[in-house]
Amino acid sequence: MRFRDAHIPFGLSWTSPFAKWQGPLAEVNSLDLAVDVTGRALAARGLPPEEITEWTLGCTVPQQYGFYGVTLVSRRLGAGRYGGPWLSRACATSAVVVEHLATQVELGAHATTIGVITDRTSNGPLMLYSSQRSAGGAPLAEHWVLDPMKLDPTTGQSMNDTAENTAVDGGYTREQVDEVALLRHEQYVSSLADDRAIQREYMVSVRLPTKRGETWVEEDHGVFPTTAEGLAKLSPVKPGGVVTHGAQTHPADGCAGVVVASADRAREIGQDGVTAQILATGFGRAEPAYMPKAPVEAARTALTDAGIEMSDVDVVTTHNPFAVNDLWLAEQTGYPLERMNPYGSSLVYGHPQGPTGARAITELIHALHARGGGTGLFTGCAAGDSAGAVVVRVDG
Repeated sequence: MRFRDAHIPFGLSWTSPFAKWQGPLAEVNSLDLAVDVTGRALAARGLPPEEITEWTLGCTVPQQYGFYGVTLVSRRLGAGRYGGPWLSRACATSAVVVEHLATQVELGAHATTIGVITDRTSNGPLMLYSSQRSAGGAPLAEHWVLDPMKLDPTTGQSMNDTAENTAVDGGYTREQVDEVALLRHEQYVSSLADDRAIQREYMVSVRLPTKRGETWVEEDHGVFPTTAEGLAKLSPVKPGGVVTHGAQTHPADGCAGVVVASADRAREIGQDGVTAQILATGFGRAEPAYMPKAPVEAARTALTDAGIEMSDVDVVTTHNPFAVNDLWLAEQTGYPLERMNPYGSSLVYGHPQGPTGARAITELIHALHARGGGTGLFTGCAAGDSAGAVVVRVDG
């Protein structure tokens, strides 16, 4: 979908640190997390919540009181007059939230909108479905977070299987996969230089109330040190395969936010009047059980709608739960691996599902701004062999 008057004001997209599964955010309701982080992010940037007239919640893991959706968030932040939809599209949730907000702005329905995107994979709900036909009326049970990782009901294969299937199709070796994993880790480490100067531009710390006051989570938790030697020692998850735990992401907890506004409004509230214009969004789907291929389809759709070629793109960020994703994207588009994900990626810092894409979009915008402007592409896969993509342009 193409847009002409939808902008992300520079500085008005952010992310919390991501914490590895069962880490410091494991006991925090992700809606409470979003309220706290969003409130402090807006206050620090001088945007009163009541000036935002369309609120959208992106969330894929049910939480207590989640039935109330985004109205729970907006009212607690002082914008109780306003609400909006709850959108969920697995790991493409951020892309669909951005598309919804951009559409609202493009149509003139709202001048200032926000996406609050949050998820907690830790302590995920155990869903019990009533069944009168089972023995003794016992309910059907599903672990909302873990079970989908092991089985796509339309293919009978796991998420890891989709990576191995794509690796076979692309003829990728274990060495190639490990090289990408190491590259992404090195890029992430570079973003920590100068006391995390780059991350501090867009990362909002998490406040954790305690019996004695409060503690703070100020940086990502659970990023594992990665070396070529360490990767080489790991065994493949699937016997005979090329994907190890070192070359795939880990479940995590966290939240992110993104404001989308009209051009005039975005220049008014953005840092130094700078904006990231949303040129287009796109979605795609690969053949069954080849999820890492889907980002290419989504990217091509978004680029076509934006009216540009891959050669026009200055920076790419990806949601790449497997290193195989980036190998396929590079092969199919010709885009260099080293020009993707300059600040690392979800392969390294984890995968809270819904907000993962919003963090990558935020990092994309900051990378473009740091180089003096340019055109950027975010693309990332999602369950069901699908993917979402967003194309933005930052002026110098």
